[in-house]
This record gives sequence, C-alpha cells and structure tokens, in this order.
Amino acid sequence: MTAAATPTEVFHALADAVPRLVLGDHFQLEPLIALYAEPTDVRHPFAPFPAEPLRTRDDLRRHFDGATAAADGVESFAAVERTVHATADPEVVIGEFHYVGRAHARDFDVACIFVLRVRDGRIVESRDYTDPVGFARAFGQLATLAAALVA
Repeated sequence: MTAAATPTEVFHALADAVPRLVLGDHFQLEPLIALYAEPTDVRHPFAPFPAEPLRTRDDLRRHFDGATAAADGVESFAAVERTVHATADPEVVIGEFHYVGRAHARDFDVACIFVLRVRDGRIVESRDYTDPVGFARAFGQLATLAAALVA
C-alpha cells in the first residue's frame, strides 16, 4: 500500500495541473479533479460576484471547464515562485505563488494564495485567494468584467 500524498505534495500537483489544463492539455482534467475529495468545499473569497462553494467533483469539472474556455489566447501559463507554509494543523498548508504567462501578446503576473486542507491525500477544503481583476486583464476580459460590475 502506498502512502497518501502530503498536503505539500497535493499543493504542488494542483499548481502543476492547472496551468497545463489552461494551456489545453485536457488530459489533466480528471487527474486534477481526483486531487479533491468527494464531497469537498472550495471557495473563492475574492470572486467579484457571489459564488456558491464548489462541493462536488462535478462542480469542480464545470469550474475548470469554464477556466479553460476563458483562457482563449493564452500563449504561456505557469505557477511560479511557490512557497508552502506549514501550519499547526498537519492537514493545512498555505501555498503562495504567482501565475505568470503571456496572453493576447502581453505578459501577466497574478499573485495567488491557496489555503488547503488535505486529508488522506485529497483536498477536503480550499480557499483560493486570487486576483480577479488581474486575471481579467491577463485574459483580455477586463471590459467584460467592468461592464458586469456596473450592470
């Protein structure tokens, strides 16, 4: 029997898989979804509009499908400058990193912090603190976001 992945290993697997998926490697979707427990609790506290927590793998599949659709025109995408902070709770890690890349002929750098609770090698809770304005700018969706915020 193999040991379950540690919270740090799960964070790095997540940080590796998301950019590959965004760049069009759809074979990453199921391994990415498999990083999460069923049920799970994923929230995006900085989302510009109220968002329901992602509670199931089907919710996550829809979420990641939406992320790949929004990434049209992305030439490069990577999670860099990763730092993982251990906490007093052995299930919880805090991952600091940047998504960097190039989209629509412009470079981007979006800071992120993920707070993950990993149990038995699967994410049971995640708080993903990302910059929605930075992503909208990077992916050429700033005008769309601004219009939606005003509406």
